[in-house]
Amino acid sequence: MTWNPFKRSEDKEKSEESPAAAETKPNNGKKNRPTPKMKDAQAAKIRPLVPKDRKASNKVAKAKLREKQDSEYAAMKSGDLAHMPKSERIDYRIYIRDYVDARWNLAEFMMPFVIIMLVASMFITSTNPQITWLLMLVMYAYFFAAIIDIAIMWHGLKKKLIAKYGEKSVAKGTRSASYAWSRSMQMRRWRLPRPRNQKRGVWPE
Repeated sequence: MTWNPFKRSEDKEKSEESPAAAETKPNNGKKNRPTPKMKDAQAAKIRPLVPKDRKASNKVAKAKLREKQDSEYAAMKSGDLAHMPKSERIDYRIYIRDYVDARWNLAEFMMPFVIIMLVASMFITSTNPQITWLLMLVMYAYFFAAIIDIAIMWHGLKKKLIAKYGEKSVAKGTRSASYAWSRSMQMRRWRLPRPRNQKRGVWPE
């Protein structure tokens, strides 16, 4: 083995260069710093996706939803269109309400009519049972007349909606027909949103 006097100096230079080379050596995508502690993450405003107290957060969400529903209900009672639910602010739905509220609808008197007929049948059947069939005939006649009146109402309203807002206003997804006949079956003073005009006969333009 040949002795090399410069070997020790070369080894020393390599040992001095190794720390610098280790710092510049790539880490293959690994983190070069430790994972932050929980308190450090909280200090950096890092919050978990799921809240700590779910019951409290659900209670707050329900309270906000309840408050929104109460305000929308109050708006429908007062006639405040700007704060009603979005479904009630649609232009063709406003037109439907105004059209139904402007006419006399037989179906809106169905509930008081049924109550009157039931009370009358209780007194009449006890004294003269033969007239019971006549009361039933009158009741069925009223039901059929109310159905025909609703059909006539929707036939005229549908034409006006198509002329003013197009076919989209009477499409199946809009439920305009059911919205119109359900409102026509409610007594005027109990309708929500409440009628914009106090008297009948004020037709929408």
